[in-house]
Amino acid sequence: MKVLVVGAGLYGAVFAREVAERGNKVEVIEKRDHIAGNIYTKEVDGIQVHEYGAHIFHTSNKKVWDYVQQFAEFNRYTNSPVANYKGQMYNLPFNMNTFYEMWSVRTPQEALAKINEQRQEMAGKEPQNLEEQAISLIGRDIYEKLIKGYTEKQWGRPCTELPAFIIKRLPVRLVYDNNYFNDDYQGIPIGGYTKMVEKMLDHPNIIVKLNTDFFDKKDEYLNNFDKVVYTGMIDQFFDYQLGELEYRSLRFETEEKNVGNYQGNAVINYTDAETPYTRVIEHKHFEFGKGNPDKTIITREYPADWHCGDEPYYPVNNERNNALYAEYKKLAEKQDKVIFGGRLGQYKYYNMDQVIEAALKKVK
Repeated sequence: MKVLVVGAGLYGAVFAREVAERGNKVEVIEKRDHIAGNIYTKEVDGIQVHEYGAHIFHTSNKKVWDYVQQFAEFNRYTNSPVANYKGQMYNLPFNMNTFYEMWSVRTPQEALAKINEQRQEMAGKEPQNLEEQAISLIGRDIYEKLIKGYTEKQWGRPCTELPAFIIKRLPVRLVYDNNYFNDDYQGIPIGGYTKMVEKMLDHPNIIVKLNTDFFDKKDEYLNNFDKVVYTGMIDQFFDYQLGELEYRSLRFETEEKNVGNYQGNAVINYTDAETPYTRVIEHKHFEFGKGNPDKTIITREYPADWHCGDEPYYPVNNERNNALYAEYKKLAEKQDKVIFGGRLGQYKYYNMDQVIEAALKKVK
């Protein structure tokens, strides 16, 4: 078959590779001037810079872990972010270090007693919004200092206006362990994600064309290929005929610093409402001992409202948008030739391992 893959991000690259391995001719088109989508990394001062925000690969799915090992060797990076609330530093995820920093408690029993005491504020009441849900899970102190400001910046609206289901649960660990993820496997490809995606797309049956917009010749593509794998915005594919889905966007401010170590950690979250950015990423710390010893690269990450033409990063999965997506999904299911995939094509928040798993299943 002749297969067109729209988008050279992770879903598109995995799909293209697997279809090519089965003897089909694949053309991958990408509107940006680079492959790898939002996991694109670029080398600056010998440092792999995550151009679209921090990406840490983690999974408990051994099949997915084994799959990515074909294309990259991973380091043993462990995600241990730190929160800065008005100059006070707290370890994440919420663990005994956090509780000691917050309340000076030293034992799991003391920490649990403090959490349960604070949760009583919501005793017997069904949470109606994200604020109430967070307090019912972790209490007011941690909510006010480590969740509220960060979440409101991320979503661009008060926590009292956000649905409770956004945080079904919160990671609470009664051990002194700052490892953010519980997964069996975790790390970052040595040499960056771009190199990994390059290897995925390096196949005699795959042609890649950059700076190529599907919508410039949509009808022609649909006529000329046996299958089209579309990883862009599903509402845009259908010319927004049922209305626009909502997304959140991001803005990045990256700068080089003339120091070898700027903040001592890869990711520091700024959880107060007054700081306009949500986090500062110091890319050097993702790879042990790499890069210019006298330089470092930092990125400030600013959440932003999304407008047509902006880069969409996160679907806003509230009731209104999920209902609208369900209608678009019905239209998608009537398309014989087109497969909709990835975060934008399926209007779903995916981690990287989930993207790979979804692509492998769909190929089968």
